[in-house]
Amino acid sequence: MKLYIRNMACESCKEFVKKSLEELKCHPVKVELGEVTIKEELKPAQKEKLSKVLRKVGLEIVEDKAGIIIQKIKANMHEYLNSPKIQKENFSDYLSKQLNLDYTYLSNTFSELEATTISHYMSRIKMERAKEMILFEDLTMSEIAEKLYYSNSSHFSTQFKKITGVPPSHFKNLKEKRRYTMQEIDKNE
Repeated sequence: MKLYIRNMACESCKEFVKKSLEELKCHPVKVELGEVTIKEELKPAQKEKLSKVLRKVGLEIVEDKAGIIIQKIKANMHEYLNSPKIQKENFSDYLSKQLNLDYTYLSNTFSELEATTISHYMSRIKMERAKEMILFEDLTMSEIAEKLYYSNSSHFSTQFKKITGVPPSHFKNLKEKRRYTMQEIDKNE
């Protein structure tokens, strides 16, 4: 059985979902961002318990087709940004291939449900990833720009300032370094 889970954005989310399923005596076969495969069918009582546990940490089981597509888009965004294996392929081409759906359809579905574009949402995620890199990794702005698929550090800096309100160099020196969780990004749209 496959379950689709909204707001899974990191390894700790995957681990939390796996442990939650195991506590319900379920056997997870595969746990990925936004998608979980388990050996058995969930009983209604198990599904309700899992749903309650997940909601407490900002996660949610998704059951409608459009919601599942949105979760797959978001999971693919994270994969795209975090995988060194993925070449500098255009994200729209990458997404269409991964989901085997037309990008226009994906874009329209995303915009209707999320009230923002895929591109804008991706930019927000990139900036949160950039903040992590600035705060926790010893990388130059050029290296960060390259890792986040910007054409150059100037373009990256412009986008960073446009979204955060401050240039990356200023952000690095802020005393209170503000980052957002995936749930907060969804709420701020």
